[in-house]
Amino acid sequence: EVQLVESGGGSVQAGGSLRLSCAASGLNGDDYAIGWFRQAPGKEREGVLCISSGDDSTNYADSVKGRFTISRDNAKNTVYLEMHDLKPEDTGVYYCAVARGYSAHSTCTYTTHLELWGQGTPVTVSS
Repeated sequence: EVQLVESGGGSVQAGGSLRLSCAASGLNGDDYAIGWFRQAPGKEREGVLCISSGDDSTNYADSVKGRFTISRDNAKNTVYLEMHDLKPEDTGVYYCAVARGYSAHSTCTYTTHLELWGQGTPVTVSS
C-alpha cells in the first residue's frame, strides 16, 4: 500500500524546464520529509533537494542552486521539483524518497534515514 510515484520526467534541450512530481500514498502521519535524488549514468545517487514536514528546504547540491526549487502540497500528499535552465549534466534518473522525523538537511545527507523510494523518472537534457 505504501508507495511513492514520480512523474514529469522527459527529454528537453539545454535551457529548458521540467516539473517533477512525487505523489505519496499509504503514509501515516505528517512528520516526514521528502527528498529528491538523482543518479546520472555511471554515478552514484546524490541528494538534490529535500523538504521537511515544516516546509523548510535545503539546497543540497550546489550545482542546482538557483535553478531548482522544491515545494510540497500537503493536501495532495505531493512534493514537486521545479527545474529551470536545465543543463546536460542534469541528465539522470530522478527519485523521491521519504524519511520520518528528520530535517530536510538530514534527509538529503543521510540516506540511511530514507525508508521508501520511488521507482524514478528519467530526465534527459540534450546540448
